[in-house]
Amino acid sequence: MRVFLRQLTPALVALVVFTVLLGLVYPLATTAVAQVAFGHRADGSTVERDGVVVGSELIGQPFVSPQYLHPRPSAAGAGYDGSASSGSNAGPLNEDFLDAIDERVAAYRDENGLPDGAEVPVDAVTASGSGLDPHISIANARLQAPRVAAARGLPVEDVLAVIEEHTDDRGIAVLGEPGVNVLLVNVALDELSQGG
Repeated sequence: MRVFLRQLTPALVALVVFTVLLGLVYPLATTAVAQVAFGHRADGSTVERDGVVVGSELIGQPFVSPQYLHPRPSAAGAGYDGSASSGSNAGPLNEDFLDAIDERVAAYRDENGLPDGAEVPVDAVTASGSGLDPHISIANARLQAPRVAAARGLPVEDVLAVIEEHTDDRGIAVLGEPGVNVLLVNVALDELSQGG
């Protein structure tokens, strides 16, 4: 029994020490560093309009009205469902996937006044891997600009300037492609349309 207690005591002490260190001290320290160094990001990169949180810079959301840039399609649940984040897992030879792409291409051309046969950016008709991507390509945003401008009664140049202002560069200067944050553009367009 003494041997058992001699071995049990250090094990219990280690359990308590590591529980306090890794379950309390470490999470509190990393949270404190994150809040001090990256407060906005640590709080979810939320976007406010008139004092109300309207979304996050990091998570896409559906916009369907003509006066807004439209995001890429979402395969997350019923669409932009953060609890069901995923791609469709349909491959490039899947008939249902190809039919959905054809439908999306036709709808995109129709809503943006593009002629039959006009090239459509791939991100306008395919979902991202997470289904929650907040960005679209620059080409996609520019093709939508005339529709957005007409719906808002703004010059196309003003809409293009807002798109340019909210275009993010490549990550770490070499990763990925530049992208346009749909939520930030739409919030800025609302402010522009209201004169504020």
